[in-house]
Amino acid sequence: MQGTLLVCILTPLAGAFLLPLIGKRAPRVRNLFALLFVLTALVCSCLLLPEVLAGNKPSVRWELPLGLSFGFQADALAVFMAVTSSLVAAVIVVYSFGYIKEYDNQDEYYLMVVLFIGAMMGIVYTTNLILLYVFWEISAICCWRLIGFYRDDLAIARANKAFVVTVLGALIMLVGFLGIWTQTGTFEITAMKGAQIPVWSVVLILFGILTKSATFPLHSWLPDAGVAPSPVTSLLHAAVLVKIGVYAYARLFVVSFSIDPIFTTVVPAIAAVSALVSAGCAMVATDLKRIIAYSTISQLAFILLGISVGTETGLVGGMLYILAHSVAKGGLFLCAGILEHGLHTKDINQMGGLYKRFPLTAAAFALCSLSVMGVPPFSGYFAKFLVIRGAVDAGHPVLAGVFILGAFMTVFYLTRVFFRVFLGRENSTHAREHTPAMVASVVFLGVLALALGALISLPTELASRIWEVL
Repeated sequence: MQGTLLVCILTPLAGAFLLPLIGKRAPRVRNLFALLFVLTALVCSCLLLPEVLAGNKPSVRWELPLGLSFGFQADALAVFMAVTSSLVAAVIVVYSFGYIKEYDNQDEYYLMVVLFIGAMMGIVYTTNLILLYVFWEISAICCWRLIGFYRDDLAIARANKAFVVTVLGALIMLVGFLGIWTQTGTFEITAMKGAQIPVWSVVLILFGILTKSATFPLHSWLPDAGVAPSPVTSLLHAAVLVKIGVYAYARLFVVSFSIDPIFTTVVPAIAAVSALVSAGCAMVATDLKRIIAYSTISQLAFILLGISVGTETGLVGGMLYILAHSVAKGGLFLCAGILEHGLHTKDINQMGGLYKRFPLTAAAFALCSLSVMGVPPFSGYFAKFLVIRGAVDAGHPVLAGVFILGAFMTVFYLTRVFFRVFLGRENSTHAREHTPAMVASVVFLGVLALALGALISLPTELASRIWEVL
């Protein structure tokens, strides 16, 4: 299993740099190799799943001079995140075959997408804080280039904003890592399990986490990233980038370190404010991708609530919602991309009656929306229920009430969007669904959002293993 673990990480990391070389001679072959590299990460992570469920933790480790070391390890948390992110990323790559084919910079696009997935694999499997920071910054560079894909002034400005905000947050987080090292004498996460770390280090690390996960008031870069191509926004907002922050919180403050109990109140309170503010923004916005982006910020708050309240129910719910949200919100962004691609607008006021010309997109949008709303029997329902139940079990009934309100706000703005876009007064446009790869991708994610509700027992078992090792 050590070889499988290394292949999972190194294949997308190293393979990404081959894509521009292949693309100069055979663009279609480049596209297939991009998908192959991401699928390799997915398959290898799935191969690690039985080992983890059996209670094993495949790992590889190298000792360096001066007492330093680094390594990688597969546990329940790492495999859960790796399978989720690589699965949705593979669908996004397939979708890109149809969406990106008309644009320049395709070689760089596929390079950055696959490198992004490689960085995610490095983040979730590494056992070293410095390597975590390195992969974290690689993801920021990929984010920067992908948001600025169109290279116009607005895209470049928004890309620079995202880069500055997330890199600054990461640098502050790095200072927190150094504070941990001064107290423990090591950067190895596995060697510090249960260690009590200073409050100031927690605060600095939390700043970096909240920046990456676009939590209020450090959230403004995420809605602005909607200038990027839709597969990019899906990758950043749903599948990978924003999930890095909540993963880091779970890895460092739930699984590894011991922190002051006050954070089990402070962090959920921050999440509650973020959920309401962003949901309010989504209720009044008219830019389709911006509405979905604000929804992402709000739903990330549900995840942060679940993993931060300190109960098993909350943690399992938070992890399940990482999976449910990645699939459903990824689908929503890709649906928005099909509409933008055909209509050349993101303004929902210029849309209407589109279910006749975009029937499969409408169906996929509806399925994904129902999961994000938390409607049974979709996977989002089980996840949200457990998150709110976890908050009640932790003694936070008021916060639970706030998130119930946030859930109703989610129902309101997603219903508003669906009726305005697909069921409103018919638009005179003659645009129709095209590019089978794009349509098949959103249909797959919509069906998967529903199917996960029936198959919820497997991810629940894996998420429960995270709590068992605490």
